[in-house]
Amino acid sequence: MSKKTLVILAAGMGSRYGGLKQMDTMTSEGDTIIDFSIYDAIEAGFNKVVFIIRESFKESFQEIFDKKLEGKIEVHYVCQELDKVPNGFSNPDRLKPWGTAHAILMAKDCVQENFVVINADDFYSRGAYQTISDQLDKMDAATFDMTMVGYELKNTLSDNGYVSRGQCYANTSGILENVVERTHIEKMDGGLYYKDDNENLVAIDGDTIVSMNFWGFTPRLFEELEREFSVFLDQKGMELKSEYFIPSVVNKLIQEDRGQVEVLTSDAKWLGVTYGEDKPVVEKAIKSLKDRGTYPKYLWS
Repeated sequence: MSKKTLVILAAGMGSRYGGLKQMDTMTSEGDTIIDFSIYDAIEAGFNKVVFIIRESFKESFQEIFDKKLEGKIEVHYVCQELDKVPNGFSNPDRLKPWGTAHAILMAKDCVQENFVVINADDFYSRGAYQTISDQLDKMDAATFDMTMVGYELKNTLSDNGYVSRGQCYANTSGILENVVERTHIEKMDGGLYYKDDNENLVAIDGDTIVSMNFWGFTPRLFEELEREFSVFLDQKGMELKSEYFIPSVVNKLIQEDRGQVEVLTSDAKWLGVTYGEDKPVVEKAIKSLKDRGTYPKYLWS
């Protein structure tokens, strides 16, 4: 079995949720969404997990997960902070880190194998991990080839406000041609809409395939992340809210014909906690999964 790593983006401060959702429990047994992600990943053959977190809650985070995961999977912690940038760059007015691509870059010193990236607050479903694990085994680590699990937009929305999703454009062979970050998608007047760069509302179909940041990469991605981060800082580093997104790096590799992305699909309904009001829905769904035997009552016993 080849070595495979799960990288979990868990550095967010949960401003819309009202707290650190990545550490919030969703069951009476004390499970977080992350617990289910790691459980599913282990079942699918992953043998290392890397948490991307913040220094401000690193100790609390380790207290939760070290004991649970001891002997189950190799564990690493790395921190995404404002000052973890190339030498010579500084934006003293910046308050938040630099986005998802910057977060992944933080893991470059402890990931030397093919790896998957997920969000800490998204519940992706058991089958999706096995699907992407099988694809990772086929990917040549010496290339820039990539993969992703795409979801139908209508299965990924919150009833409590807007969400961010990557709109995917794939060809008839299932190869990604473009992915566009839509930072504001919401239900409105019986339809679905996103805001474009000019804040105009644009209708979008519910069957649209979107990225939930469930990506598969080879370790060569870190070369590109590092190189393109310097370009990003030169161009947008002084903007207070600019973000270095995964799709921008993926698109560049696609457009320059240096790597291709095979789109894997899932018809599963998304579970996640963008807003505090989402929590009861997730709790009920997870309890149902346990009651049906999809997961044991105690994940790590």
